[in-house]
Amino acid sequence: MAIPTRAAAAVSAAALSVVAVLFLAGCTAGPGSSAPSSTPVPSDSAGTGADDRDDMEAAILDDGRMFAVVTWGSSTCVPQVDTVLANGQTVSVELVDTDADAACTADMAPRASVGALPEGVDPTQEVTLQVTYADASDEIDVDGDPAFTGTPGSTTEYMPSAAWFDDGSLVLLTWGSSGCPPVVEELTAEGATGTATFVTDDDKACTMDMAPRATIIAFGDDQVEDDDFTLTLVGGGLDGTVQVRG
Repeated sequence: MAIPTRAAAAVSAAALSVVAVLFLAGCTAGPGSSAPSSTPVPSDSAGTGADDRDDMEAAILDDGRMFAVVTWGSSTCVPQVDTVLANGQTVSVELVDTDADAACTADMAPRASVGALPEGVDPTQEVTLQVTYADASDEIDVDGDPAFTGTPGSTTEYMPSAAWFDDGSLVLLTWGSSGCPPVVEELTAEGATGTATFVTDDDKACTMDMAPRATIIAFGDDQVEDDDFTLTLVGGGLDGTVQVRG
């Protein structure tokens, strides 16, 4: 059955926000979703070549309930998950631009578009995402995780989650105001542990919703050990630890 993501409370255009962070440069940039305009986004921060910019990556989040598709393009014009159709473990995903007339920045950054896995998909087994976005399409195999205890279609527990989508690069999913997405102030990492410190602004006016916010964090691929990696979150109302899957 096709699932219009606009109709799902867990996923909406306003809910998707993203900040891409380059560990070596200490800059911030993004569910994959629109980055805050006050946060500069490094162009091609991961060093992706022109031939690779049409490639898409993906990760499973929220203990198996949600997924993120990572694409490359303007950090301020992030595609939205529009419809999702499941056939067994194969999930067809259509991404669309939220506003065809929007003025987009001319940078090239990773963006994460977040959607809900349809009921019946088993996140403990491999999931194949067949993604279309404008004239581009890609088929992405995402490893399942036997440790997932969430069921697609069930209510989220609103806990942060994270998963690798490439060497040294992960998607962090947090929940909170869509008008106040997390902004990374500092990143540190060594071996299988890392810390992301977020900007805390108690005076900022935030929308009173509870939405998924996707933050792309890119460490150097030789800076961290992907296996059993623990990410500590500090500030921004996100204090805690997250075990990065994948």
